[in-house]
Amino acid sequence: MPTKPCLLFVLTAVLTLAQPAHKCADAAQFTSPGVAVRIDKVEQVPTAPPNTVRISPMFPGTVGVAISAYCRVDGTIDERTGADGKSYAIGFALALPDAWNGGFVFQGGGGLNGLVAPPLGMNAAGDVPALARGFAVVDTDSGHKGAVFDGAFFRDQQASLDFYYIAIGRVAVLAKQMIAWYYGRPAQHAYYDGCSTGGREAMIVSQRYPSYFDGIVSGDPAMRTGYSNLALGYIGSVFDAAAGKDASGKPAQLLSDADRKLILDSLLDKCDAKDGLRDGMIFNTRACDFDPAALVCEGAKTDRCLTATQAGALKKAFAGPKNLHGDEIYPGVPWDVGMADHKGLPGLLYGPFIPVPTAAGKADFDLQNEAARIAGNANGLLGDSTWTNLSTFAAHGKLIFYHGLSDPWFSPWDTLEYYERMGRDTDVKPVQTWSRLYLVPGMGHCGGGSAALDHFDMLTAIVDWVEKNHVPESVIATGAAFPGRSRPLCPYPRHAEYKGQGDPNDAASFACQE
Repeated sequence: MPTKPCLLFVLTAVLTLAQPAHKCADAAQFTSPGVAVRIDKVEQVPTAPPNTVRISPMFPGTVGVAISAYCRVDGTIDERTGADGKSYAIGFALALPDAWNGGFVFQGGGGLNGLVAPPLGMNAAGDVPALARGFAVVDTDSGHKGAVFDGAFFRDQQASLDFYYIAIGRVAVLAKQMIAWYYGRPAQHAYYDGCSTGGREAMIVSQRYPSYFDGIVSGDPAMRTGYSNLALGYIGSVFDAAAGKDASGKPAQLLSDADRKLILDSLLDKCDAKDGLRDGMIFNTRACDFDPAALVCEGAKTDRCLTATQAGALKKAFAGPKNLHGDEIYPGVPWDVGMADHKGLPGLLYGPFIPVPTAAGKADFDLQNEAARIAGNANGLLGDSTWTNLSTFAAHGKLIFYHGLSDPWFSPWDTLEYYERMGRDTDVKPVQTWSRLYLVPGMGHCGGGSAALDHFDMLTAIVDWVEKNHVPESVIATGAAFPGRSRPLCPYPRHAEYKGQGDPNDAASFACQE
């Protein structure tokens, strides 16, 4: 007898939303053979209404949807005393939803980590975080405790290795074991989703743990922080040299507010319409041919022009640092509208901000010496996520990158260059069949931007690609900067182009094209 539709629906629902095989309190007794794991706290968390769950203790904002009941397990792996006499362990928190959808999401970190964030799975997940969708979600401090940019742990060898790559591998394995034990069956699919440091971690798992995850989302990855900090130091040195000193002997500001407005207005006048529509956003970035030299004053300096020194410094800084042979040390940055932003993390027209103090931020910055120092720092380079042969991962997994074109910390061109190298070196299949890169106009580091559509759902895109083979030919973006506006984010090398008719605020009026 054929299965009735209603019965089929019920069976599908039962298979999709699994109930735990154990009670939450039982997790306090969980052990893993050969693993020094300690369960510190087990808590049955009741259903939380919309707008009541904090996204993070570090930042304002709440989750806009309900979070159904779940079991939260906090614990540590490999507790020890380091060579510096401090206590270390790999801390983690695992959220096990009562109504489990059969999936697992590893939530990426940020900065230098150092704390266990709420395991919600918020990154690039649109309106509904992973936990609210029924995923089991894990987060880790990557092996040390400390403030977000406190690098004191680097004095300890094991803590450094844990931060660079070991902790995420250890936690991934343990979380999968706990999930299988708790629900009586393993997760059907596993995903990694992170931005910044979490984006670097996402790249690391594709490179060092190619069989652990089915789908990976890497946003604005901190993939080469030695070189990206060098580039920021370089930009600062170029700006300072051109600006000179103020009355107190400190570096003066290269640009005034009027200068920044002039540059932004001129950029939009030159490049805004290259995607078919003047809307305050530049989607056809590759066609943008803005040159600050066009703004040089013919006579005396006014608010309507730049000095030759200002224009030359801008062009040199945005082109990126070069070695003595003129070869690229680190990519330049795009001309994009967010470079003039002054709220949040300022755009590069305000000068660079280097989060972790290094030689790159010194007043006597020497480009060639700093480049040589970084190239010879084997310890630091170990944390870079630059391996490009992903043949094992590509054979089964999917990988999505995204990067804000106005990111003032990590150049989107560095991510693009990696993506192109990865495609060449992973020659088992065409890169577009297993990986996509989305460049987000106006967006700063992992979000924000006065002219950005920075709200999008890469989690659904990766899940549907892995589980349904729905290729993400575009991802719809919205944002607080333009209420009521939507655009498609298109996979590189395509961009969103206005069709010439239709509502200019509707993504349906745009097509992805090169």
